[in-house]
Amino acid sequence: MALRVLLLAGGRFAEHEVSLKSAEGVLAAAPFEVDLAVVAKDGRWLLAEEAERAVRAGVAELGAYPFPPPVSWRDYDAVFPLIHGRWGEDGTLQGFLELLEVPYVGAGVAASAVAMDKDFTKRVLVADGIQVVPWAVVRKGEMPLVPFDPPYFVKPANTGSSVGIRRVERVLDLDAALEEAFRYDDKAVVEKALEGVRELEVGVLGNDRPEASVVGEIRYQAEFYDYQTKYTPGLAELDVPASLDPGTQETVQELAVKAYKAIGVHGMARVDFFYTEGELYLNELNTLPGFTPTSMFPRLWAASGVSYPELLTRLVELARSR
Repeated sequence: MALRVLLLAGGRFAEHEVSLKSAEGVLAAAPFEVDLAVVAKDGRWLLAEEAERAVRAGVAELGAYPFPPPVSWRDYDAVFPLIHGRWGEDGTLQGFLELLEVPYVGAGVAASAVAMDKDFTKRVLVADGIQVVPWAVVRKGEMPLVPFDPPYFVKPANTGSSVGIRRVERVLDLDAALEEAFRYDDKAVVEKALEGVRELEVGVLGNDRPEASVVGEIRYQAEFYDYQTKYTPGLAELDVPASLDPGTQETVQELAVKAYKAIGVHGMARVDFFYTEGELYLNELNTLPGFTPTSMFPRLWAASGVSYPELLTRLVELARSR
């Protein structure tokens, strides 16, 4: 019997358009039956043909149905959440699907919440002996106490796609950067800026026995890998596989799987590293990476011998096996 999957896309947060692009890729390539639901920017839902029109348009400002929408959730073999960022990638949506007792693609509630929070992620990784970039936490309304000198990056603790991030060269500019971060979250992370960094990424796939893909590298000319650089064609280059000696590639893959297990991820994650002066620093785990056919996660697996349609099937099978 053919699989029937419900794809969820859109969302209320800043990565709404990115999510719809991911959904467009899945709809075009999925080797199984797919129905679509889209969360508009106002938090209401679109279904069926209205959802498909939103994906074609690349944006949905207004929805038709309040949450929860009139969906027969248990008619599906699995739900595939592709809502990036808050209220989609942070355990919120996963908790709803857990209550419905329907299989869903990707990490569970706890792992999604931890991986979404940059501070919590670092704490778990450090406890498991994995090196991360030095950081400090600043909460809204508190006096910022940063135990290292600039330059550093100021980030909202719970966002993706580099939303709300600023590079700070002088202490005098810290308050403005924090103000920007606090537009998106009540907690900010201040990370020491490393020099001469190469940015490496690896895909991890699996439940109890996760596997790592080949390692890729991102190259760009911008000050850092910001939202515009990520999603404007031509501003960044992806090298898959990365030009690394075999020992370094193997270490990246081993650390990625170790971090995946430490946080308790199932299904998939893209694990990002900084590499400088022979040292590896694990930056973050993205439990719901971009999913267009040209996004880094599918490209990493394609270079590892797993085609885009096959990757989609494996993710649904991993969801059902849980």
